[in-house]
Formats: sequence, C-alpha cells, structure tokens
Amino acid sequence: MTTETPAPAAPKLIHLLAGDAAGELAEQPKATRAYLLNVANGACTKLAEKLAGPDLVLPWLLGAIAAPSGIAAMLMPAKQAGSLLPQLMISGWIRTRARRKWVWVAAGLLQALCLLTMVAAALWFPAAAAGWSIVGLLLAFSIASGCGSVAFQDVTPKTVPSGARGRMLANRSAIGGAFALATGVWLSTGVTGTDALSPLLILIGAAAVLWAAAALLFAGIPEDKSEPGEGRDPLEEIRHGVKLMREVKGFRRFLAARSALLSVEMATPIFVLFAQNHAGATLDDLGIYMVASGLAAVLSSPIWGAFSDDSARKVMTVSAVLGVVAAASALALPAVVPEESRHWAFAGVFLILGVAVAGVRLGRKTYLADGAPEEERPLYVAFSNTAAGIVAIGFMGLGVVAEVTNVSTTVIVLGALSALGVVLSRTMPKASRMAEAD
Repeated sequence: MTTETPAPAAPKLIHLLAGDAAGELAEQPKATRAYLLNVANGACTKLAEKLAGPDLVLPWLLGAIAAPSGIAAMLMPAKQAGSLLPQLMISGWIRTRARRKWVWVAAGLLQALCLLTMVAAALWFPAAAAGWSIVGLLLAFSIASGCGSVAFQDVTPKTVPSGARGRMLANRSAIGGAFALATGVWLSTGVTGTDALSPLLILIGAAAVLWAAAALLFAGIPEDKSEPGEGRDPLEEIRHGVKLMREVKGFRRFLAARSALLSVEMATPIFVLFAQNHAGATLDDLGIYMVASGLAAVLSSPIWGAFSDDSARKVMTVSAVLGVVAAASALALPAVVPEESRHWAFAGVFLILGVAVAGVRLGRKTYLADGAPEEERPLYVAFSNTAAGIVAIGFMGLGVVAEVTNVSTTVIVLGALSALGVVLSRTMPKASRMAEAD
C-alpha cells in the first residue's frame, strides 16, 4: 500500500465507517488512508483508556495493593491537570514543526512506558510508595497525553475533510468501546477464583501495548508538510490566548461552557465512590460498570458523530442534560432500589453518564476542529485546554466536599454544574462563527 492509493478493501470499509461522507473521501486517497489509520489508532487508544483509566481501573488497583485511600482522590485531578495545563508550553513549539504527527507518536510511546512502569511499581513497591508512584506516573502520562492532544487537533483537520471528522471521532470511540465492553464481560464473568490484583495488572499491561500500537498507526498517517510557523514561548502563547479570549466572544462562550462541562467528565470517580457506598465494590462490580461504559460508547458514539457534524454545539448541550439526569438518577436509586439489585441499577447510571461523557468530549473536539482558524488552531486548542486544566484543579475541592459533608452532596454539586453547562452551551455560536471577532 502506498500513501497515494487506498487498499482495495478501503472503498467498502470507508463507506461503512464514514456513511454520507464516504463519497468525498473516495475522491481523496490520502484522506481515505488518514481516516482509516485514525480510526484504528483511536480504537486502540479508546480501549487503552478504558483498560487503565483513572476513573475505574486505577482506583481499584490502589485498593487492591492497599494504598492509602486518600491517594485515589488525586487520580482525576492529576490526569486532568497533567494533560491540560502544559499545552501552552508545547503549542508554540508545534507551530515550528513541518510534520506534527511525530509529536503524537512520541507521546504515545511515552504513555506506554508510563503504564508498564505502573505495573512494576504495583508489583515491587510497598503500598504507599506504589500508590504515590502511580499518581506520579499518571501525571507524566497525562502530560504526554496533553502534548499529543495538541498535535492531534492540528493533524486531524489537515488530513481529514471537515464533513467526516465527527464520524471519524465517533468510530474511534465506538470501536474502542466495543472492545472495552468485551473486557468488562470478562471481568464480571471470567475472573472467578483469581486474586484481585492480577486481572488489573493484565489490563494495564494490555493498555501499554495498545498505546505502542496506536503510535505506530499514527506514524503511518499521510500528513503533508506544513509551512513552519513562528515559534512562541509560553508567555507569548498566554498573551495571545488572553487576547483571543478578550476579542472573540464565541471563544469566550466556548471556554465558559467547557469549564462547566468538566463536571460531566470528572464525575465518574465520584459516582464510583457513591456506588461503592450503596452497592458494594467487588471486582464483579468493576466489570459490570466497564460493560456499561463500553456499551455507552458503542451505542452513543455513532449518533454523537453524525449529530456533531451537523451541530457540535447541540451535542454539548444535550450531553450536559444527560449529566443532570445521571446525577438525579444516582441520588434517587438508594431510596427506590433494593440493596441486592443496586449494582445493576447503578450500571444504568454509568450507562447514562458514559453517553454524556462521550458527547461532551466529541462535541467540544469537533467544535474546535471546525471553528478554529487553521493558522491558529494549536493556540485555540492549547489555550482552551490550559484554561480547563486550571478549572480542573478547582475540582479537587470536590474531595473536600465529600470529606466534610458526604458523597451525596458532591453528586448534587456535579448535577448543578451540569445544569449550568446546559445554559452556557446554549449561548455558544455555531462553530463556523466561533472565531468571529467582537
């Protein structure tokens, strides 16, 4: 296979994966190849995120090695802050690269190494040292993820036509979710008689292999050279980002909505803690919740993809509504569902929450990819992610709320912030008008 011509099976496959956008892709062999490699890359990364995520698997791992319980509360803030805050430091440098895919490739390989080191730490370090090592490695993993995110948001619009990007992102999530669904079934039915630690280490090791495979797939994407832009140091990037925020009303409104919708993306560990308090915390429960999460991606991603190609703004709004529904459902369950059935009922809550998370992530990515000007896209992505990272640090206060009051109060706060996200996302302009100056 060359970079100029798709494989013989590609036309049928691209029609299956791209739907209405297949005709446009069929006329662009390099775009077809980029689309297929991107879907394969995403299937690997989305599954890897489920197998070694800080929302479900890593908290269970910390419990299995008897690490201090307070360490678990550091996972999501470390993940969000690590992946979002450093992006302004890399976006200016990425502008100087002729081919930006290699930034993603390097980041993917570093993420694989971090996960393998987590397995070693869990096996050989004392409990507390292993716990803090895992948090530190997650921070390094997330910094690499943030660098890859800026590169991804720049490479994707260069290699995939705008009308096909939402479906491509949806395929990435749906295929990875399908494999995660199978993994959840294995955990809930196929690990009887094993210790609690071994299945978790297998999951994390498999995730490392998937990240390495994803790096190789991304390396094959046919990215044309860009005209290297002028590099800017982080302070320059901050000044340019603040100027954008001040002068571009649509960008300001997007930043406000995205900040509120972090409540949906950060909610899963709090919901896990709430479910553990009211329905138990066995490895079988983890499997059931992984099944629900994988099913959410499989069922919702194709719908979100087509919907976001039509209106990414509406996808963000509907996802915020589902975040409110998930919080209200979780709070109601202990009062209306018998204790012996609650783990199944909570699986339904995780299904709703998973659909909401998938919509928020896909909607905001598509909105920026379609709305940010090509020459400033890395800055738009990096500044919005850095702003979200600062807000994410504030979400560490949710742990204080849970400790001082109770987890139910924290769920109420998350539901209220999701409701705010509904209001703010409705004020956003269409993506095509997002970059218009005031």
